[in-house]
Amino acid sequence: MAGRPGRTGRGVNQASAGDLLELVRSGRATTRGALQEVTGLSRATVGQRLERLFRAGWLREGAGGPVESPQGGRPAVTLEFDGAHAVVLAADLDTRHARAAVLSLTGETHAEHSGTLVVEDGPDAVLGELGRWFADLLQKAGHRADEVCGIGLAVPGPVDSETGRVVQPPIMPGWDGYGIRGRLARAFTEHTGAAAVPVLVDNDANLMAYGEQRTGYPDCSAFVLVKVSTGIGAGVVVDGSVYRGVDGGAGDIGHIRVGAEALCRCGSRGCLAAVASGGAVARRLAEAGVAAASGSDVRALLAAGHPQATALAREAGRQVGDVLATVVTLLNPGVLMIAGDLAGTPFLTGVRELLYQRALPRSTAHLDVVTARLGERAALVGAGALVVEHLYAPERVEERLRALGV
Repeated sequence: MAGRPGRTGRGVNQASAGDLLELVRSGRATTRGALQEVTGLSRATVGQRLERLFRAGWLREGAGGPVESPQGGRPAVTLEFDGAHAVVLAADLDTRHARAAVLSLTGETHAEHSGTLVVEDGPDAVLGELGRWFADLLQKAGHRADEVCGIGLAVPGPVDSETGRVVQPPIMPGWDGYGIRGRLARAFTEHTGAAAVPVLVDNDANLMAYGEQRTGYPDCSAFVLVKVSTGIGAGVVVDGSVYRGVDGGAGDIGHIRVGAEALCRCGSRGCLAAVASGGAVARRLAEAGVAAASGSDVRALLAAGHPQATALAREAGRQVGDVLATVVTLLNPGVLMIAGDLAGTPFLTGVRELLYQRALPRSTAHLDVVTARLGERAALVGAGALVVEHLYAPERVEERLRALGV
């Protein structure tokens, strides 16, 4: 049966090499015969287009599959995306900490590093240091810099996905409108000597949601992740794609007004982040004489079972759960995932208390409220996946194959 080959919308007999690669990568068609059936292309045309992908090193033959002909014969040879022909660099910036990794095209970690990196030091210094981290990680992983096909970066602020620039980020002073893509590409070249590669930038909650949904809930058509750390943000994945809004501002629930008078870092009063984030809980603990200056300090106190931290985390969960009742009613997700410094039993208990109390039963009947599976690696996995999906999209495959001369 012939049909649409992929997201491009091209019809029968128009499927490109990029469309064939997408069909193989998605698992929709993994033999030559299946590709012919789905696309309507002739055997010779399928063979010609696959040959370009083999020459680029992007496809390989796997084990024999089921016999395709009812008359019997040799098993059909399966086709596989070759995830070993390149690697991706990924990094996740928090306000005072960062994590970076070398990833395979299928998401496996080859090398990883985490350490102190303060966003308030400014984009030039921070991105320059990331370039040094990447060079060290490639050496540690045993990969050449020219094997890198792209870089993905998660940042704790709203991002215009068209430009890769953060837009009025409340907790990233000095980054508003900065050319992150160009600076990180230059830093990569400065520290490795390799040619610049594509750089993609997105909000950390978006990439955490993307990574968690793809690896743990691929069949969930509406997925929401809420990150509660220094601030509060949400990532939304609908039908397998990140929902960003018109300019990257979707999911910024930390700045929904909740009626309190606490001053938020954005300059407004009464924002959810000002009363229920990890930073807000740390501030209340410090006022009570408990040593806590950040969400990570609160996380350590919660892990130690500190009673006051536990009580405040549950209260913060209730405040967030009150807002999430509206989010769940609006989006009707199948999974609501809690991540970040406060993602533990006390906070989750508070979320559930208010969420199920305030939301209509219809909105929560098929909802799973869970904590993160990938933990601190979620944004790295999402950043890597974002790069791969961008570079191996059908229309971009054609451009890259022409550039390679195949």
